Amino acid sequence: MNSNPSLCTRRALLAAAALGATPLAARAQAWPSKPIKIIVAYPPGGVADTVTRLLAERLTPVLGQNVLVDNKAGASGSIGMDAVAKAAPDGTTFGFSAISPLVLNPHLGKSPFDPEKDIVPVASVIASPVLLLGTSALAARDFAALLMLAKIQPGSVRWATSGPASLGHIVLEQVKAGAGVDITHIPYKGGGQQINDALAGQFEVLSVNAGPAVMAHVKAGKLRALAVGAPRRLQELPQVPTLAEQGLPAANLASVFGLFAPAGTPAAVVEQMNAEVNQLLKDKALRQRIEAADNVPTGGSAAEFARFIANESAANARIIQAAGIKAG
Repeated sequence: MNSNPSLCTRRALLAAAALGATPLAARAQAWPSKPIKIIVAYPPGGVADTVTRLLAERLTPVLGQNVLVDNKAGASGSIGMDAVAKAAPDGTTFGFSAISPLVLNPHLGKSPFDPEKDIVPVASVIASPVLLLGTSALAARDFAALLMLAKIQPGSVRWATSGPASLGHIVLEQVKAGAGVDITHIPYKGGGQQINDALAGQFEVLSVNAGPAVMAHVKAGKLRALAVGAPRRLQELPQVPTLAEQGLPAANLASVFGLFAPAGTPAAVVEQMNAEVNQLLKDKALRQRIEAADNVPTGGSAAEFARFIANESAANARIIQAAGIKAG
């Protein structure tokens, strides 16, 4: 028997909220009555995996059940999210992923599930900023000069991304549309070779997610930070403006990661998990761990997260159609 009165009381309240007007026999067990699994849609070691394990570690004592992490990577997050979509909606399975499997992949014909019918947004957790970096091949010293160069010499500026229909590509298309400039897209298959070629000055500009390795090149002066796609300026780069500050709010995009559940998961369970995650995101030590990896804690209600995803999906559909973007 649990000797912690506050935890017992809390779980009793969770049971009442989650089970609501179900029969008395069904109300006997509190949520969660079993260990919880969080499926990470990416490989171990990356930002999604790291943040999920931080959450799992802190959710375990709060919920009174082990919170386990299960990595199911592949297909730009779609494999993991498909596993979430097909899981039993009993409050024991959640997923952690960027929103791209919901707002990008479906518009490219790559989704094995219906993002609107099969998945429920639970909580926004972090935004992984997109850095716009200049290489040694770029004569322009700042973002305004970059746009001027692109206007004076259409097509001369080469902008590398991690691939067609990647978030970096969407940022590029929004910059082109918003600033009325012609920039040449250089798509790569992933980020490794893209960074190597950037350091060698094989193109002028690249867009890439912020992270310790990339930031090290910026601090060493090998790459030059021109702008950032993020809710606010980065703590490590306070002098670098966001794309919104540069007059391009539609291009001010970041990789937003959050927690999801299978459709049909009880609303009270979704709301309670949302509340727990938001409470954790207020913890100073956790925020410092997230920010140390160049990410921005987000949070907010489940309804707000759902609206954000719907808006991003609609915007991406327009961009993909207008720019004629095809999956790589």
